[in-house]
Amino acid sequence: NFIQVWSGGAYWPLDPRPEEVDIKDIAHALSLQCRFGGHVEQFYSVAEHCYHVSYAVPMEHALSGLLHDATEAYLVDIPSPIKRHLTNYLEIEAKNWRVIAAKYSTPEELPKEVKEADLAMLFAEKEVLLKPMALALEDWVGEGHSINPLPTPITVPFQFYSPSSAKYAFLSRFYELTHNEKEAYR
Repeated sequence: NFIQVWSGGAYWPLDPRPEEVDIKDIAHALSLQCRFGGHVEQFYSVAEHCYHVSYAVPMEHALSGLLHDATEAYLVDIPSPIKRHLTNYLEIEAKNWRVIAAKYSTPEELPKEVKEADLAMLFAEKEVLLKPMALALEDWVGEGHSINPLPTPITVPFQFYSPSSAKYAFLSRFYELTHNEKEAYR
């Protein structure tokens, strides 16, 4: 009932514990996961996405922005149209988020600014990473979204980092925001 993480430890995604959460495991796993289920013009990691979101929010929400997809390090990046229909997946994801949030002292509820920046990033990423498609932005968020009006795509200096560079950028940003070099690089 556990997964072995990059650092060699075990993580129980159905019974997560703060002492099992490691920022290096999160950075490593997210750096190897491609956004949009891999259906992109070129590799673009979840780690780079999170890195950019951390800069797209006010400084007081930057750590939440960086970590907003951290659960995907342990549960993988499942595209939203699938995720919302998986029985109890959102409950499992929320349980893992609460543990990560507690570990790194971020709010259990993602700030509105992070949710808006994440959506604005999605819109920017789809313009750069995906082939053109004749769908309105509303079609991309699905039913039941709580962000009105929808944000406009933001200007992002996409780097298309290699996994190792994305991991380094993510960890560097974590260090900058937490002033905790020992945790980031040990």
